[in-house]
Amino acid sequence: MGETLKKRVAIFGSTGSIGTQALDVISTNKDLFEVEILTAHTNEELLIKQALEYKPNAVVIGDESKYEKLKSALSSTDIKVFAGEKALEEVADFDTYDVMIAGIVGFAGLKPTLKGVEKGKTIALANKETLVVAGDIVMKKAVEYRAPIVPVDSEHSAIFQCLIGEARNPIERIILTASGGPFLGKKPNFLVNVKRDHALQHPNWSMGAKISIDSATLMNKGLEMIEAKWLFNLNADQIDVIIHPQSVIHSMVQFEDGSIKAQMGYPDMKLPIQYALGFPNRLKNDFPRFNFKKYPNLSFEEPDLKTFRNLGLAIDALNAGGNKACVLNAANEIAVWAFLKNRIGFLDITAVVEKTMDAIPFIQNPSLEQYFESDGEARNFAASLIKL
Repeated sequence: MGETLKKRVAIFGSTGSIGTQALDVISTNKDLFEVEILTAHTNEELLIKQALEYKPNAVVIGDESKYEKLKSALSSTDIKVFAGEKALEEVADFDTYDVMIAGIVGFAGLKPTLKGVEKGKTIALANKETLVVAGDIVMKKAVEYRAPIVPVDSEHSAIFQCLIGEARNPIERIILTASGGPFLGKKPNFLVNVKRDHALQHPNWSMGAKISIDSATLMNKGLEMIEAKWLFNLNADQIDVIIHPQSVIHSMVQFEDGSIKAQMGYPDMKLPIQYALGFPNRLKNDFPRFNFKKYPNLSFEEPDLKTFRNLGLAIDALNAGGNKACVLNAANEIAVWAFLKNRIGFLDITAVVEKTMDAIPFIQNPSLEQYFESDGEARNFAASLIKL
């Protein structure tokens, strides 16, 4: 292959769980990919290391106080160095990359991802909050600018894979699988005493702190339901969740004839990352292979909505539409942050989200500006509940 045929990859959030695994995938496929842009929020140490190894065209550090350190560490290279929130949007506007891995955690990922969409770039979407907050606007723009969105979340990647070759066949429903997280089967009298470190221990997946807590509260599955609505153009009543503790079936699609397709495999985030980068081709790898003999039983059960009320709140937001999911997400980001700082208890996360959803005025068809306003109002209200 000639040099020009390599896919040039921009990794937004390169020091996080998704970003570091994406770089591993790129390292083993150097003939197919090259790194064009790397961005980090505050972890300048790792960003410097990555930049020296992968020699991107540009790097961005969100925290402006780290700019000088980054710049001097890379002064012997010709890597362009930028800092600040605005710079994320500016590099997303570059023409020099083919695929954007949207791996920035939370609402912060929305603006750069939108810029990538407006450039008509392929978006390998790992940031579910982008669609939770403003899915209608993001998907409209994706159609308008012909920007393919390939999901990286394991569940949405599974559905995406199940739909290959089914373009003419309407979806009857999709079934998102959930591991149930570390507290599967527990009741509120147990959860009230849960501490940060306990909640961060996920049984099957290795993930960042925010998504690990969201998995423990089942909010993650709620956010995924909302993301699925926009990604696959579904109604709320076409999206189901089932608890599947082994995390072997990553999700399923049921068609109008009652037939169900499932995508299965070893629970490893590198698989959906590699699939999104290589799409439409599957790339060879030496990842561990799934062995049916080691998993003689796959089990399924209904989620416990009484105990894990976050999932119910997310379903309410999914049904309501408008800015409800944006408010849900903002309150949850603040509450999870406070829990990780040991400011509030595990069950308080749900209380903060619920009170905020009740307090912030509902807007049926928000503009992008109104989404940003709702996000800010919800954060301020949630923070006031926690007395931050």
